[in-house]
Amino acid sequence: MTDDALRPMTRPRLYEQVLDRLRAYAVDHELSTGDRLPPERELAQRLGVSRSSVKQAVVVLEVQGLVETRHGGGTYLVRDTLDAEPVERLVERRRRLPDVLEAREALETKLAELAAERRTDEDIEAMRTALRAMESDISEGGHGVDGDRRFHAAVTAAGHSTLLAEFMGSISEPVAESRNESLRQPGRPTRSLEQHARILAAIERGDPKGAAAAMRRHVRTVAKVRLLEWNPDEGGKGEPDR
Repeated sequence: MTDDALRPMTRPRLYEQVLDRLRAYAVDHELSTGDRLPPERELAQRLGVSRSSVKQAVVVLEVQGLVETRHGGGTYLVRDTLDAEPVERLVERRRRLPDVLEAREALETKLAELAAERRTDEDIEAMRTALRAMESDISEGGHGVDGDRRFHAAVTAAGHSTLLAEFMGSISEPVAESRNESLRQPGRPTRSLEQHARILAAIERGDPKGAAAAMRRHVRTVAKVRLLEWNPDEGGKGEPDR
């Protein structure tokens, strides 16, 4: 039996301290969506750290969809806050995401194939309704998260496989995490909507191989997220790395 109370002590990563300062700066200066952060060089000088620590802090904010960095144009808030989730929670999600995506590809590819063979008129209408909802949300500036969820749920239902549906239900929480992670990537909502339409078209025409291939391409697109490119150990720990 391990004693968590006596687990090895760690020092906070330096970029986590930078994150705290950036949050405080955003509050003090009442920054909101569209406002620009000071340049990385200036932040490094004022905080007394290297640019690598500042850059890593900005990457964490990017990963969580709180800022966007424009090439040659600085870093801008895309929300009204820089309140990010704890880094350790982000690290844990990064650790499990590849397994979740692997499971999604295996299960959902098969379910799309079965849906093309077994779908009913009601199943098709449920998928169409989900896509309309997703399209409407995206057109209003949203990410289409609920429509995305409803579409994949409709494909699962159209597979008419009780056991595969149970498997999908058992990983619903990490699947939702992967969905949210994907849909906050720049330009991803529209691309996902287009891919969903291709999946639906293959299911409607009763093309199992085409539906499976379209779903596989979609899930592999979902896997292309900024989080998986992030190395949480970059940026150093402990003392300033000037």
